[in-house]
Amino acid sequence: NIMNAVSFRWYGVYRILTVEELAQIYQQRLGGKPDLCCYWFERARTHIADGKCQRVGLLATQGIRGGTNRNVLKAIKRTGDIFFAESDRPWILSGANVHISMVGFDDGTEKNRIIDGKAVSDINPNLTIGADTTCAIILNENSGISFQGAIKRGSFDIPSQLALTMLKKGGNPHGKPNSDVIVPYVNGIDVTRQYRDMWIINFRDGYPKDQASLYETPFEHLLKNVRAEREATNQQKSRDEWWLHWCTRSEMTEKIINLPRFIVTARVAKHRIFAWLSAPSYVDCQLIAFARSDDYFFGVLHSRIHEVWALMQGTQLESRPRYTPTTCFETFPMPRATAEQREVIAAAARELNELRNNWLKPPEWVVEEILEFPGSLAGPWAHYVTGADNNGIGTVRYPRLVPRDAGHRDLLAKRTLTNLYNERPAWLDNVHRKLDAAVYTAYGWDPDISDDELLSKLLALNLERAAEEKT
Repeated sequence: NIMNAVSFRWYGVYRILTVEELAQIYQQRLGGKPDLCCYWFERARTHIADGKCQRVGLLATQGIRGGTNRNVLKAIKRTGDIFFAESDRPWILSGANVHISMVGFDDGTEKNRIIDGKAVSDINPNLTIGADTTCAIILNENSGISFQGAIKRGSFDIPSQLALTMLKKGGNPHGKPNSDVIVPYVNGIDVTRQYRDMWIINFRDGYPKDQASLYETPFEHLLKNVRAEREATNQQKSRDEWWLHWCTRSEMTEKIINLPRFIVTARVAKHRIFAWLSAPSYVDCQLIAFARSDDYFFGVLHSRIHEVWALMQGTQLESRPRYTPTTCFETFPMPRATAEQREVIAAAARELNELRNNWLKPPEWVVEEILEFPGSLAGPWAHYVTGADNNGIGTVRYPRLVPRDAGHRDLLAKRTLTNLYNERPAWLDNVHRKLDAAVYTAYGWDPDISDDELLSKLLALNLERAAEEKT
């Protein structure tokens, strides 16, 4: 995605194609929205298929191995084969420091296969050997549970002090409170590092501009800070609906709004960590949300079994794994646990969460703060509204933990999930081992099996479940 235009020679002249035009040409072949480099892989593949060349060697970022990008490597395997690969190689050049994949492919003539310097019998489309998890099938039983967070595209987020000022301000001409359109904003940094205490102005999908303007202070803020940004883009939707977020993930919101809590994980992170959030929270696109509130589900997601599968099925950004709902979760075969096994997993998950929370926010370092502002029973803060009048307007009483003083604020700044999993103290390792043992028991597998054997078992189980759903 580093190029904005591509030059092609056609009948002696050069025709400039935008990335959007190029995408239209190859969209049907590759599906989804692959990175720009995939078009060169596909172009090279067709050259080989047409007999214009015999073999090709190309490099790309590690993203070529996963998600939609992987489709081009699958196509290469269908019409020829991959005979050489470097799956993960640091690339340091002129200040750039990235991880790349190198791929050599042909029409299938070459019989020798080498990956990462080792001779192998076959190379999978995700540039691995062993169980080919790229053939895993999306399972219906996992549909409608995981969602990538919302995309705002604009300065809709606001600091806490400004948000609280807006929340407490009344006087809107329609008599409704600003809390209808202002909620806490949570992204990957808030989950894995330190909570930034940011909030966001968010009108629902398709909310009319004249109705939005009745929330005077929030709307005026968007007029001053968002409108110019959006009208400067080349996207008609952004210009015409500048007061609305680009994609609010309404299906996700509908699923999580009435849950007592839900699960999130950062899309890109050093450690695959899952955490609890509760509504109202605006889930940013750098998070994946799971519309489940039970400890059992949390425990299975946080097990070594799911982590190994997700690492194989996802992609990487630099050296940090990227989690994608379709490949990492929707293909993942959950255990069919007994009631007793489910409770053992749930108990271990509760213990993990409680211990982590006590470490992140030791009770002696924090105090409970109650935020109060007007709220509506028809708005996102309905669960916290008290003393509502005949119009459904009352007072939101929103509890949260804050540092006891400035000194404890500095101490808490170092208490992040990333730092915790970097250190991985004995107590954390012990509770994860307990959780892993419970999940392995639910699958009926030996916890000492290798990752390769685990992937083979999961793939077999995925295909078995897919066959059951088909029939």
